[in-house]
Amino acid sequence: MKVLIADDHALFRDALGKLVESLDDTITIVQTSNFAQTLKILNQENDFDLIITDLEMSDVSSWEKGFEEIKKAAPTSKIVIVSASENIRNIKNILEQGACGFISKRSENNIMTSALKLVLDGGTYVPSTLLNRNTDNMGKNKILTHRQNQVLGLVAQGMSNKQIAYEIGVSEATVKLHINALLRSVGATNRTQAVITAQKMGII
Repeated sequence: MKVLIADDHALFRDALGKLVESLDDTITIVQTSNFAQTLKILNQENDFDLIITDLEMSDVSSWEKGFEEIKKAAPTSKIVIVSASENIRNIKNILEQGACGFISKRSENNIMTSALKLVLDGGTYVPSTLLNRNTDNMGKNKILTHRQNQVLGLVAQGMSNKQIAYEIGVSEATVKLHINALLRSVGATNRTQAVITAQKMGII
């Protein structure tokens, strides 16, 4: 497994490298200390399984632009953002753009380890700050629409798309649209994770 760690703080970069190495004996780590160097490496080697990057390095114009350029250079890599900033809007936007997770630099090692394991297993790590904010907004109906909540409840019962379509009187294609929308809303990549995340958020 090949991992790129991009951060302009050497101590954090080295500590994170040791944590990543503990996940798998076969991991090869490449480190970069700025955004320009990161893109240079990715233009030479775009076969990284995982990219862990801070998007607040001095030569990054914005989180969105930085993520877009990394994604373009390494379209098949899983990308996780690490940052000392916990700006809810930035976190939400970056997850919506396709990041596999956001990890605060203030997180304990066990949280970072669990988050990276989840990402490597194909999941998306949504930080507790965002889950808590979403939970606070539930009463204002800002997470899922009524139909998405209905579909989520049926998914939690183990129903297939065909069964859900019959239950609520819509086509399977419409069910797929609702499921894709609710996955984005809760920051999940599959049905099982959506149910687990929704339970943590108190939606179901």
